[in-house]
Amino acid sequence: MRLGLALGYWGRGPDTAHAPLAQEAERLGYDSVWTAESWGSDAFTPLTWIAARTSTIKLGTAVAQMAARSPVTTAMHALTLDHLSGGRMMLGLGLSGPQVVEGWYGRPFPASPLTATREYVDVVRQVLRRTAPVSLDGRFHPLPYRGPDGTGLGKPLKPITHPLRAGLPVLLGAEGPRNVAQTVRIADGWLPLYWAPHRPEVYGDAVRDLPAGFRVAPMVRVRVCDDVAEGLLPVKAMLGFYIGGMGHASRNFHADLMARMGYPEAACRVQELFLAGRREEAVRAVPDAFADEISLVGPRERIAERLEAWRRGPVTDLLALSPDPCTLRVLAELNS
Repeated sequence: MRLGLALGYWGRGPDTAHAPLAQEAERLGYDSVWTAESWGSDAFTPLTWIAARTSTIKLGTAVAQMAARSPVTTAMHALTLDHLSGGRMMLGLGLSGPQVVEGWYGRPFPASPLTATREYVDVVRQVLRRTAPVSLDGRFHPLPYRGPDGTGLGKPLKPITHPLRAGLPVLLGAEGPRNVAQTVRIADGWLPLYWAPHRPEVYGDAVRDLPAGFRVAPMVRVRVCDDVAEGLLPVKAMLGFYIGGMGHASRNFHADLMARMGYPEAACRVQELFLAGRREEAVRAVPDAFADEISLVGPRERIAERLEAWRRGPVTDLLALSPDPCTLRVLAELNS
């Protein structure tokens, strides 16, 4: 099982520790480093900054939001950074949800998310292969554009820049079983938001027979500490925000996933409290048991014991969410 460092996205401003953390992860033998975006900092610029300060560690977006850019724009970002980094780029994509797609990006959330994702990946692949001008008779991402408000003058184009790798890895963030099944068919890897080693059935049959070389790379909060309950607080804070704030009361994919993982009443309660403005209560309402099963928290010996369950399953890459260099070092030692 390979290790990766997940840095997430910025909060109020840039985190000056991110580049040194990436450098330390590279020194410790981590395979990859990943950045993200929500509705603030973007995923590609910090990754470029890190690329210039490292030399071997792979560079991934977990995730770049599809609604933020047309598929050809995303492919341009990926092929550019792949060249600048010497072939280290991995492109992780995610659809996000209606609240963000419509509220932040000002675009309609696709009526058929599976089709929209499939078309997006198709266009990205065409750009990276550069075997012919890019074209798609698509419902959500048609190329050339043929809408009633167009000029009709668009023509299929090939990228001027020759991509460094036609097979640049494309990974998808997916939560529902149908979405995960499609990810296995069309992508090179999957980025689960929550992964519990003892609950693989939550994602359906797709994870039982994966193609050779397919990456399963969940983001996992890791913290070496003496007090497990105290160490789980950042995990619960993250879950409270995602389950309560990353979606609408009537449509929240993260809350749905928590419910499928065995905590439907808690998911409803967390969402109810968060949307009522009672955020601290929402965090406290996240069950310790749920936070614990999707993270690696506690003394070194406890993490070592629990790490075995992660190794036994389909996980190929454990992406550690940890700002602590000591924790990163311990994880590297335990995984060696």
